Amino acid sequence: MNQNEKRVFLIERLLKEQPGYAKMQIPDRIDEQKTILRSLMNIRMPGNMDDEFLSVQDEYLQQVNEEKGVVTLSNMEELQPDIYIWKGDITRLKVGAIVNAANSGMTGCYQPCHNCIDNCIHTYAGVQLRLICAKIMKEQGYEEPTGQAKITPAYNLPCDHVIHTVGPIVQGALTKKHEELLASCYRSCLETAGENGVASIAFCCISTGVFMFPNKRAAEIAVKTVKEYKEKTNSSMKVIFNVFQDLDEEIYRELLRG
Repeated sequence: MNQNEKRVFLIERLLKEQPGYAKMQIPDRIDEQKTILRSLMNIRMPGNMDDEFLSVQDEYLQQVNEEKGVVTLSNMEELQPDIYIWKGDITRLKVGAIVNAANSGMTGCYQPCHNCIDNCIHTYAGVQLRLICAKIMKEQGYEEPTGQAKITPAYNLPCDHVIHTVGPIVQGALTKKHEELLASCYRSCLETAGENGVASIAFCCISTGVFMFPNKRAAEIAVKTVKEYKEKTNSSMKVIFNVFQDLDEEIYRELLRG
């Protein structure tokens, strides 16, 4: 099967799981097909899939991810020893681990085609990621507390692992507790990475955006926590601050060049 045939196959299989959409006609336009496929993956509850589906999905997603352009450390700017900055889509990074800003349910974003990092990571990793997250949460028996971290395989992403952390949500004034919890997110991710032999980790801007943590203060906490961890542990782990907005890039550059 070529990519178009794989995409239609995946859509047909996912539609069969959704009785309300069973009679939906698959459009001819490729962009519309991509939207439908992503939407069906996003709303699908955690569950097993047969080997045929997974094989086709994996081949399809690996080509999609390759076509987006894989980014390695050699493509990034090293602003301080072992500390890098890169602006763009975190799902393109071929590193030891990328950090996902997860919600307390830990199984991804269920809103079709939502542009949050949680949705993007689960979409391009494949349906296996949601399933393993659900298994982890079932075994844990309670929602993921803010400030901790869990590690999973990355499946079809170019990175090796995804480290999931739930950042604090700022409603009203920023408090010391918010700051402590955000620092805990970064520290927990670094410790989890170190315990699992991860040589390089890419952080998104945890808790900024819809979680309303002020961008500059969040960056200050991120840089401080990373430096403290590296000094305390003498870690050679390479740390990438992955930003998506010009504002965050400017903030991190100022902090790391100061």
